[in-house]
Amino acid sequence: MIDVSLIKYQILLKTVELGGITKAAEAFGYTQSAASRMIAALEQEWDMELLVRGRGGVHLSAAGESLLPYLRAVCNAQKELEEQAAHLHGLTRGTLRVGTFASVSIHWLPPIMKLFLQRYPGIHFELLSKWEFAEVEDLIRQGQADCGFLGLPAGDDLEVFPLRRDQFMAVLPPDHPLARAPFYPIERLAQDPFIWIPEERDVEIGEIFQEEGIHPNLRYTVNDDFAILAMVEQGLGVSIRPELVLQGTGRNFAAIPLEHPRYRDITLAVRRGKPLSPLTARFLDVVRQWVSVE
Repeated sequence: MIDVSLIKYQILLKTVELGGITKAAEAFGYTQSAASRMIAALEQEWDMELLVRGRGGVHLSAAGESLLPYLRAVCNAQKELEEQAAHLHGLTRGTLRVGTFASVSIHWLPPIMKLFLQRYPGIHFELLSKWEFAEVEDLIRQGQADCGFLGLPAGDDLEVFPLRRDQFMAVLPPDHPLARAPFYPIERLAQDPFIWIPEERDVEIGEIFQEEGIHPNLRYTVNDDFAILAMVEQGLGVSIRPELVLQGTGRNFAAIPLEHPRYRDITLAVRRGKPLSPLTARFLDVVRQWVSVE
């Protein structure tokens, strides 16, 4: 049985994470009014305002910010206690929080979860999907995720387990003159209209431009890999995307290596210096097994 106070703490943390009480309530299966009452009860119990409500949603007050690390510590300790109890039951229960990014969420995690749940059917997954690797790193550091998929390099405070090298490919319209070429000449980036995701979310592509000393013909900026592929299919331009993103899209495009091959290394990361919980250790084993045969 979870302590009522702990549920209040979890609702507050989820509200901060998702930016709204309604979303937090939905995540836990409560009504919005019930979640609001829990947070109001906490504020009354501690005699302080924890959330500031504004037009852009809700955020922590100064007092709430001061208490945030302690709230996370309490909730994380409770989860570790539950995991140890689950271990004594042969991993028949428990929740695994996994930080991830879009292409892994789509192409890797469903079959990995299926394989894991065949062995441990009582385990629940909480997937925390982010756009940037740095965001996944922060989830792990703060204890909001037990482990997370990200690319290298990673922070020194994280321990990483390499999984696979993912090659960056030039993505071209099917009728592009280089669609069947052995590679895409890097100087063509200055000529072909280029479609990309904002640089702050696509750091690796920006690094390719810098290291190659090329100024691409940046024509379109979009926020979604699948939008890029749809635009390439219509002949609006070219792009560079990781090979994993290109799988199973149903779109008609050509994908060829860059003139100077580039890769990203996909890893599973945990906090360094902290022993793996039984649940996280079993998950890592299953991930490695799946990747090795895929």
